[in-house]
Amino acid sequence: MEHPHISQQGIDKVLGIFSQLNQIPRPSHHEERVADFLCDYARQLGLSYDRDAQNCVVIRKPATPGYENAVPVVVLNHMDMVCVGMANPLEDAVKPHVGDDGWMRAEGTSLGADNGIGLSMALAMLADESIVHGPVEVIATTNEEDGMTGAAALSPDFIKGRRVINLDSEDYDTITTGAAGALIQVHRLPANRVPATGGKRRWFRITIEGGKGGHSGVDIAKGRASAVVLAWALLAAIYNDVDLELASIRVGEANASIASSAEMVISVPSGDPAEFVKEQEASFNEWIQAEYGETDPGVRCRIEKTTPAETVIGEETFNQFMTCLEQIPQGVIAMSETIADTVETSNNVGRVFEEDGCLVVSTHTRSFIDDDMRKQAADIADVFAKAGGSSETLMEAPAWQENPDSPFLRLTSDVFDEVLGWRPRKVAMHFVLEAGYFVSKYPGIQMASIGPRIVEPHSTSERVLMSTVDDIWRVFIVLLNKLAEKEDI
Repeated sequence: MEHPHISQQGIDKVLGIFSQLNQIPRPSHHEERVADFLCDYARQLGLSYDRDAQNCVVIRKPATPGYENAVPVVVLNHMDMVCVGMANPLEDAVKPHVGDDGWMRAEGTSLGADNGIGLSMALAMLADESIVHGPVEVIATTNEEDGMTGAAALSPDFIKGRRVINLDSEDYDTITTGAAGALIQVHRLPANRVPATGGKRRWFRITIEGGKGGHSGVDIAKGRASAVVLAWALLAAIYNDVDLELASIRVGEANASIASSAEMVISVPSGDPAEFVKEQEASFNEWIQAEYGETDPGVRCRIEKTTPAETVIGEETFNQFMTCLEQIPQGVIAMSETIADTVETSNNVGRVFEEDGCLVVSTHTRSFIDDDMRKQAADIADVFAKAGGSSETLMEAPAWQENPDSPFLRLTSDVFDEVLGWRPRKVAMHFVLEAGYFVSKYPGIQMASIGPRIVEPHSTSERVLMSTVDDIWRVFIVLLNKLAEKEDI
C-alpha cells in the first residue's frame, strides 16, 4: 500500500545523512565530533535539543499541527560504532559502496550501519515536514558498543515519552521484543617482565589473520574461529614441546567482537626447537582449515623470523595466563529451554593485550537470566583472582523482555502488514540493547525494536541490504503516522 507522505526524497535524505556520518570518526568513547554534528543539525532545523555530560543528545520536534495531543514518541539509536579494519579509528572515514547485489559494504572496514542507518532515519524524519507525527524526541546515546555508559548515566528527565521506536535491530523480518543482559569485564595479570634469555635462540613473529570475526552476541553460535582460541592453541602446542618465551601478544579488535586477528612474538632455542616452530605454520593451517574451513575459509597463520626483544613475560605469569584462557568459557555456554534456537548464556574473550605492566583480557558475558550472567562473570573473575590477577566490571546491562501482545507491539506488527504485506516475527535476541536501562530508568516505557537487514556487524564483512533500508523507512514513517492518531496506546 502506498502512502502519500512517503517520498523518494525521504530515503535519499537517509542515505545522504549516512554518508555524512561516515565522514565522522565515531568509535566508542570518542563521540564528541558526532555529538557536535547532531547539535549543529538540530540548530539548522530550529529544533530544541539537550546534550549531557556523556555526549548523549536528544532533539525534540513538535507535533504536526493538529496532533499535539498524540502519544509522545521516542526514537532511539546510538551514535558510536565498532571500528574494525581501521588503521586509525580516530581519523579514518568509512568508504561505503553498493554492489550489484544490492548490499552496501565498506572498503576494508566495518560499515557502521550498526547503528548509523537507524540514526540516519531518525535525523531524516526530523527534516521532513511531509511526515505526520505527534511530539517526537530523537535520542542518540554514546558508548553503546562498549559499556552502554551513555544510557546508564541518562538523567530521569532526559526524555519525556514512554513509547520508544528503537531502530537498532538487525533482523529485518522481526520485531525484537527482548534482549540478553551483558556484563563486560577487564581482567589484569601483572606481566612480571624479565630479561630475555641470551644465547642461541630464534625469534618468531606469529600472525593470525582473515577470521570472519563478527558480533559476539549475534554470531556467537555460528562456530566461528576466535583468534583468542587459535592463539592459545598455537602457543600451547609450541610450549608443550619446546622452551618458549613470549615477548608480546595482541589479539582481537573490540570487546564486543569475536576476535579475527592476533600477533605474537616468541623465542625458542635454535636448532631442532626452531625447526619445530617453523613446521607449525603448515600443520596449524591444516588444522584450522579442517576445523574452521566452512565458517572462516580465509583465516590463516603465518610464522616468520623477527628481531629479538629485550624482555619477555615471566614464565610463571605466562603459565598463569595460559591457564586462565584455558579455564574460562568461550562461546555458547547454554541454549535457552524456553526460546527455540536461541542462545541463553555465552561468553566471548574480545581482546588480549599488554598495558601498564599487565596482561589484559576482556570478557563479554551475556544471558537472558541476569543471575546466570552475574554468576558466570563471577566465576571468570575467580579464575583470574586465583592466578593473582584482578577484575573490573566495565558494564552490567540488564536483560529486557517486552510483552509481545502489548497494544504498541500489535500496532507495530499491523503497520508491517499494511506497508509490506507480511507480519514480522516477535523474538528475543542474544544481543544487548539499551532497553534494559530504559525500562528501569523510565517507568511505564514500552519499546519496539526494528531495523533493516544488517549482516556481519562488528566486522569488515558488515553489510546492509538496501531494499530493506527502504522498507524499514516506510514502516517507520507509517508507524509514526498511526501513533499520531492516538492519544494513548
